[in-house]
Amino acid sequence: MFRFKRFVIEQDLCAMKVGMDGVLLGAWANGGNHILDIGTGTGLIALMMAQRNITSMVTAIDIDEGAIAQATKNVQNSIFKNQITVKCESVQEHQGLYDSIVCNPPYFINSLSAPDQQRNIARHTDALTYAELMHSAYRLLSDDGEFSVIVPFDYRKRMEDEAIFVGFFPHHMLGIRTIESKPLKRYLLSFVKHPIESDNKIITLGDEEYNSLTEDFYL
Repeated sequence: MFRFKRFVIEQDLCAMKVGMDGVLLGAWANGGNHILDIGTGTGLIALMMAQRNITSMVTAIDIDEGAIAQATKNVQNSIFKNQITVKCESVQEHQGLYDSIVCNPPYFINSLSAPDQQRNIARHTDALTYAELMHSAYRLLSDDGEFSVIVPFDYRKRMEDEAIFVGFFPHHMLGIRTIESKPLKRYLLSFVKHPIESDNKIITLGDEEYNSLTEDFYL
């Protein structure tokens, strides 16, 4: 169990536990009136987006039944339950139109799979390639909406290439490092449908900008 300021995350039914990636994305991504969380897992990002956007409706989807059961439980036990709908559905089949789409995607490509099938789905791109993710996000995003993801630093170019291929334009980029003297570990990326001035920033875990970003969530 992981306690945040305004909700609790139980995670015994889920392959992927609460981690830095989900918290960063949920605290950083721009919202909208209608928000889609792709691969919701525990429901963490959906709950964070609901907390930050109190008049928004959030749809949280996942293809893993254990994750759906976990997310449903976490949402129903929260004060944000009237804002969030949880569905067992793939993004490739999902229909709708959203102002904001967020995804903490599976990112292992052509790597050795784990024996746990549930964990494979959560971590590997077999069930959702970057190309499929981008095509689906573009289809589901409103004309002036924004799509936000988090990826390991060395997967950034692959994600950006797929985004540009379907017609997206880079908007915000935020590099994450664990300590100032070490290389970047993660990249938060957002994309829009029209040309726009982009920005590229870097923060370090524990610094003033990081603390400001996450202060509404961590106890």
